[in-house]
Amino acid sequence: MNQAANANLFSLLFDGVDDPKRLAIETHDGALISYGDLIARAGQMANVLVARGVKPGDRVAVQVEKSVANIVLYLATVRAGAVYLPLNTAYTLNELDYFIGDAEPSLVVCDPSKAEGLAPIAAKVNAKVETLGPDGKGSLTEAAEKASSEFTTVPRSSDDLAAILYTSGTTGRSKGAMLTHDNLASNSLSLVDYWRFTDKDVLIHALPIYHTHGLFVATNVTLFARASMIFLPKLDPDLIIKLMARATVLMGVPTFYTRLLQNPALSRDTTKHMRLFISGSAPLLADTHREWSARTGHAVLERYGMTETNMNTSNPYDGERVPGAVGFPLPGVSVRVTDPETGKELPREEIGMIEVKGSNVFKGYWRMPEKTKSEFRPDGFFITGDLGKIDGKGYVHILGRGKDLVISGGFNVYPKEIESEIDAMPGVIESAVIGVPHADFGEGVTAVLVCNKGADVTEAGVLKALDGRLAKFKMPKRVFVVDELPRNTMGKVQKNILRDTYKDIYAKK
Repeated sequence: MNQAANANLFSLLFDGVDDPKRLAIETHDGALISYGDLIARAGQMANVLVARGVKPGDRVAVQVEKSVANIVLYLATVRAGAVYLPLNTAYTLNELDYFIGDAEPSLVVCDPSKAEGLAPIAAKVNAKVETLGPDGKGSLTEAAEKASSEFTTVPRSSDDLAAILYTSGTTGRSKGAMLTHDNLASNSLSLVDYWRFTDKDVLIHALPIYHTHGLFVATNVTLFARASMIFLPKLDPDLIIKLMARATVLMGVPTFYTRLLQNPALSRDTTKHMRLFISGSAPLLADTHREWSARTGHAVLERYGMTETNMNTSNPYDGERVPGAVGFPLPGVSVRVTDPETGKELPREEIGMIEVKGSNVFKGYWRMPEKTKSEFRPDGFFITGDLGKIDGKGYVHILGRGKDLVISGGFNVYPKEIESEIDAMPGVIESAVIGVPHADFGEGVTAVLVCNKGADVTEAGVLKALDGRLAKFKMPKRVFVVDELPRNTMGKVQKNILRDTYKDIYAKK
């Protein structure tokens, strides 16, 4: 099967590799993995997946720590024609039960320490369980070491699924966004060009890889450009600043930039070798943007994407990178602002619902045809749920979410899920969970409670009760007890008033 005939993302990424010895990944402990190594390891892993019964179109659910073996598993899954389903490492067994029950994967890959707890959940959908630890060791890699590296990439069409990523809304449970081979390939190739990536680039990769940003943007863009990445397990400001002397690009969430700004070693001198700093996944405060420019001489390039759409807009590579704006629509992507009630397109500078269309936009929600239909306009535009405007110069601004979704540290947090847990606690009458500006996390998850008179409900008590029931990124950073929640004439809680009331609670003193 030649490259032109096979739209499999793996073929598009690797069929044209002219120098297999070219460096692809350098780990934090000095291991060097070439493009040829990646291809061979993906072949071995793909053979193991097939031997475990994974067929084209099957889902492979993965909840493991970041490692090179994890990247190999992603590539192997796609190469075998299966659908990669990454799951946040913070999810509890209670949460995993939903995702695995909904996606019905044929294989679940987890940390060795989680295998026992996950086994009964996987058994419900007749899924096999394999393990992969943070050190890259586990039953999966043990089997892969003995497998052949020869593997014929499974033919896929551009519209076949490559991945499912679960996202949060504000009604109902999480939805699985179905992403095709073309969704991922077209978007990455567009970004390679827009951000001027070449084979000379070295990316500092400190993002998680169960998320669009770290997996699809950072990894796919680097590999398509034949560049290399320095692969770090997590954010380490001291190490990142040291690595800037031989790297060219950093992709991060706002937390990266606020933490790096707290480090006295950050300066124009320590960043002089760097070409580009990119921020996304959550709003970067305009103050952080300005402070970064003043300190380093570099303007952070902020962009806007979603789990369902990959990347939609970006500030320009050449030209003004406007603090608080997310730039222009990427080539091949159309963005418009509409009246949320009528769907009528609004003129520039007017605030409304952001809608997008392009080859980057997902195929729909897994097994939710009615939900999918309701989120698309008849002309194919996807209704993002984000409120914003396009200014007079054509820059897109995101001004809030029509659905009260909270984005904290780059992760979608679904308020109703947290409210349900809090409302079930003794003494609590009702709760409202909101996101308010937080320099590190973009938005801090904040809970406001109304309790029975005389009830012994405290911030510490609520946080203790939630611990272990929710993933850490969903945990409220603050809990407030009030006499009543603000409501409109229809009795609906006015979260906009709550957000305004508590907007400064995380402000730096």
